[in-house]
Amino acid sequence: MSDTGIKMVVAVIRPDKLGDVKQALVEADAPSLTVTNVSGRGSQPAKKGQWRGEEYVVDLHQKVKIECVVADTPVDDVVEAIKDGAHTGEKGDGKIFVLPVEDAVQIRTGEEGPKAV
Repeated sequence: MSDTGIKMVVAVIRPDKLGDVKQALVEADAPSLTVTNVSGRGSQPAKKGQWRGEEYVVDLHQKVKIECVVADTPVDDVVEAIKDGAHTGEKGDGKIFVLPVEDAVQIRTGEEGPKAV
C-alpha cells in the first residue's frame, strides 16, 4: 500500500471489538474515526432460531463500520492497528478496505487537502 496522499480506511468488525480497535488506533496516532452500526453477511454462517413457535433465520449479522481518514499517519499503521484490535481468529472478524481520497475540506477553517484531515 502507498502512504502518499489522503486515504480512507473502512473496516467492518464485530461490535464487541470496537473498544480494542479504538485503543489500537489511538496508539497508532490515528484517533479520528466515524463509527456506524450496520448489518451484513459474509462468511459467518446463518443462525436459526425460534420465537413463539415460528422458526426464523438470521443471516444478517450486527457489525460496526469504522471509517478513518488519514494523511499524516501511514495507512499501513492504521490497517495494522485495526487488524490487531479486531482479530479473534474466528469467521466474522471482518474486512478492511483502503480507498484513495481525492480531496478534503475542513468546513470551519476552509483548509483543503491533507491539512484539512
